[in-house]
Amino acid sequence: METVGITVFARDRKGLLRDLSSVIAQHQGNITYIQQFLLKDEVQVYFELEEVDDLEALQKDLLTVENVTSVEVFRPFEEIYGKRVIVIGGGAQVAQVVLGAVSEADRHNLRGERISVDTIPLVGEDKLSEAVRAVGRLHRAAVLVLAGSLMGGEVTKAVRELRLEYGIPVISLNMAGSVPDECDLVVSDPVQAGVMAVMHVAETAEFDIRKVGQKKF
Repeated sequence: METVGITVFARDRKGLLRDLSSVIAQHQGNITYIQQFLLKDEVQVYFELEEVDDLEALQKDLLTVENVTSVEVFRPFEEIYGKRVIVIGGGAQVAQVVLGAVSEADRHNLRGERISVDTIPLVGEDKLSEAVRAVGRLHRAAVLVLAGSLMGGEVTKAVRELRLEYGIPVISLNMAGSVPDECDLVVSDPVQAGVMAVMHVAETAEFDIRKVGQKKF
């Protein structure tokens, strides 16, 4: 089903999002994603929509909403940035995982794919577990790589929740702690871990983490 991205610029006011959603509903559009930014003088609301029959008519009707200044149409994020590989952990290990992931993503993106790599170096069980759980709320997150030397406790619980509730596969470096026992794949070489993460999400590669069966490499 075709997805289209629409950005609405408007002067902020109460009820703006309600009124925009009502217009979209009148055009039988299904909102699959929404994000909002408060800029200096206005608000920017981005929608990704399915099932829009007449895009031009929808644009015109959105412009009639009070305080709306402009409406622009874009390709959806899936077609621009594509699937997201998320890397969380210690700075040195994260850097090495990203080295492998970016190199492999470049190879597939040259063939027409869209795969992006997002990272955050973190220290501490609470911060790590919070970040892992947040991956389930990230738009287009396709796989998580945990890069560190010791992870367990709440991080392990968060990994279990992420895999069971959101179906997002998790790759772990071969580290101390209980996290590796809960992951889909354990890899000793951080560069190779990044490569395998991208290979899993790439349509031009024949590799599926779940078929490996929680093996260690």
